[in-house]
Amino acid sequence: MGRRSWRLAPALLMAATAGMLFAVVSSQQPSVLKRGSSLSVERFADDVLISEGGTFKTGFYPVGDNAFAFAVWFTEPANGTVVWMANRDRPVNGRESRLEFRSGQVALIDADGSIVWATNTSDVDGVVAEQMEIGEDGNLVVRDRLGKALWESFDFPTDTLLAFQGMTRSKRLVSRRAAEDYSSGPYQFLFDDDNVLSFLYEGSDLSSIYWPNPDMDIFGNGRTRYNSTKYASFDDLGRFTSSDNLIFSASDVGLKNKRRLTMDYDGVLRLYSLNSTTKSWEVTWLPVLERCRVHGLCGENGICFYNPEPECTCPPGFSMKNRTDWTQGCQPNSKIVCNDSRVQIVKLPHTDFYGYDMSTYKTGVSFEACKNICTSDCKCRGFGYRLDDGSGSCYPKNILFNGQTGPNLLIDIYIKVSSVGNFNNYLEGQFHTDCSLANLSIIRAGVFSSGNVQGDYLKLPVGFVIAIGLVEIICLVFGWAYLHKELGHIHNIGQGYTALRSGFKRFTYKELKRATKNFSSEIGRGGSGVVYKGVLEGEVVAIKRLEDVHHGEAQFWSEVSIIGRINHINLLRLLGFCFEKQSKLLVYEFMENGSLEKNLFNSSSTLAWDNRFNIALGTAKGLAYLHEECLEWVLHCDIKPQNILLDKDFTPKVADFGLSKLLDRGGTNVSSFSRVRGTRGYMAPEWILNQPITSKVDVYSYGILVLEMVTGRSSVGFEQVDDNGEIRSAQLIPWVREMVGTRQQWIEEIADPSLSGIYDKLKMEILVKVALKCVGEERDARPTMSQVVDAITLGCQ
Repeated sequence: MGRRSWRLAPALLMAATAGMLFAVVSSQQPSVLKRGSSLSVERFADDVLISEGGTFKTGFYPVGDNAFAFAVWFTEPANGTVVWMANRDRPVNGRESRLEFRSGQVALIDADGSIVWATNTSDVDGVVAEQMEIGEDGNLVVRDRLGKALWESFDFPTDTLLAFQGMTRSKRLVSRRAAEDYSSGPYQFLFDDDNVLSFLYEGSDLSSIYWPNPDMDIFGNGRTRYNSTKYASFDDLGRFTSSDNLIFSASDVGLKNKRRLTMDYDGVLRLYSLNSTTKSWEVTWLPVLERCRVHGLCGENGICFYNPEPECTCPPGFSMKNRTDWTQGCQPNSKIVCNDSRVQIVKLPHTDFYGYDMSTYKTGVSFEACKNICTSDCKCRGFGYRLDDGSGSCYPKNILFNGQTGPNLLIDIYIKVSSVGNFNNYLEGQFHTDCSLANLSIIRAGVFSSGNVQGDYLKLPVGFVIAIGLVEIICLVFGWAYLHKELGHIHNIGQGYTALRSGFKRFTYKELKRATKNFSSEIGRGGSGVVYKGVLEGEVVAIKRLEDVHHGEAQFWSEVSIIGRINHINLLRLLGFCFEKQSKLLVYEFMENGSLEKNLFNSSSTLAWDNRFNIALGTAKGLAYLHEECLEWVLHCDIKPQNILLDKDFTPKVADFGLSKLLDRGGTNVSSFSRVRGTRGYMAPEWILNQPITSKVDVYSYGILVLEMVTGRSSVGFEQVDDNGEIRSAQLIPWVREMVGTRQQWIEEIADPSLSGIYDKLKMEILVKVALKCVGEERDARPTMSQVVDAITLGCQ
């Protein structure tokens, strides 16, 4: 049987075998396999070893139609989570295969008698392997008669690292191929040649590192190559450390949870913690990495876009190579012949294909010259072009790989296609349509003004727009059924994702009116509406009644579905919504401790230093997720204490991050805000100076927020006793800068008096210095929110 046939199992068989595999097992099952014993694949539900505390099992695991692997998995959740496999790329037959402990080694034997895998611990020089055991830490170990380890699975990881399992120069995590395909995938987590932990895409023809950011040097990414150990690990408290200075902590750091660090099949490394209450895996750390920047996601010629999750499309004149596998990319609909007069250039605005530049021309290259460079070279597949301060930059490409599109990309790609006629097939066979590509311009070789294209050439872009319109109409008609289905289930990767709770739903106005007792318990009020306390299905919730939101039902539902699919521990979770006539309401999780404003500036409430520090860090993490991990165009535009809510443990939750999206869909284009947004005292200079709006406006507001938490003083001004004992008005930013620059004991002088001197001086110094960077007048000099998170985390280790 071929390799692929092992992987693709009928759903019915997998469901049946999984049910047998994870049935309750007798407490008498052993954790040890003795020399001379064996495990049978026919008895896979019973022939398993269980660790002493019951955390792990090892035995035969179904991976396809009549196909099994020898594996180790968590016993919880109920469907099991594989953490190691011996033969992931060569499963054995579901009949007559066995695991034997003979001649000093453990061997996996297929039905035909061939040895598929072995521990290679044959008896040598009196060393005799006596038993194999599964430990409570998940390590499968072969020991001799004295208990010495001769072989252990921790030395041969697959896609997962467990607590206290070290990463070394010889180890790497290799992703699985797909959600239900355990064979080796293209993504790896390893120490590279610079001694730096990196994410590597290892395709059949191409190989490249995509994290840490390849556009920055090692030190710019906060790493160091000067280490000789090449060692990394994390503990059960959720703290990861590495010899290359990669340090991070789980969002639930400090709790002794069951954890795993997995290189998922989408090319992103994630730290998971097992929620002891729900018995489900929750993501508690993941790197700052835009998902479309994962190399190979859409294959050669493919383009990644957000909808709002990453999806793939093919450019005009191309179609999928394999309709079931986007990683194989797109292929031209007809052969592109060099110097053929029918070869044309298609413009893909706000699009880039990362890397594989034939050469880079950065000094004043005109568009026409850039075009000539590519059209005169048969190896050139296309070129990127952008204007930087009036000077053109040209990037000819010999490979179109790692494509992505989005409004924040300040470069356009021009690709070669064979003939106009093939563009009629652009939408055929595409699973998803990216409306940002609706303004694709067709440019004939030698004619670079799309306005000059006449006759049949004009029909094509018009036809394309009409096709897009038809697709949108279909989406509106069938959108409710589709979105209801999509938002009703939990997105799962490797039994590990925890996204929206399945209860996200549409409520009736009558339900919400009854839940709030006719909207009688007001708990908050803002520019976008009033918030009421309510009870739905026994759970306390916050219900916001929106005002002045002029959207149709389909558009409002579309916006809400996007916000509802955003999930992060430091972002307020949307549970549902209501749209009836003129009533538009949003249902959120309830925050027991209210807003940061009430806790910070209320004389009856004193916010402890540890809470303030955790609020600063958590808020930064939430904003970093919005800016760089979730949807690249999501800006908050109104960061202030009123929009930072605190749960019962004072964990911060950024609220109202969907406001600009709900009020103005045009806000997805960062340069086209129709009016000033934000609150006096927290607004970046760009708003007043009418400059382009980017994520740095949120960085500025965040800096103000941190200064307020540290000093206990308002951003709009306060009264201060000067050195002469006179009371004078002061502004927050200039005052803090003056204190830092002129006073030796500046921390003591600016610290909020309500803290009574109880604070961590080092952490306060770091927060203040980071905040002052954030409130810089020049937006380009401000850090990104991910850099803020790193600065706080690394500085306070």
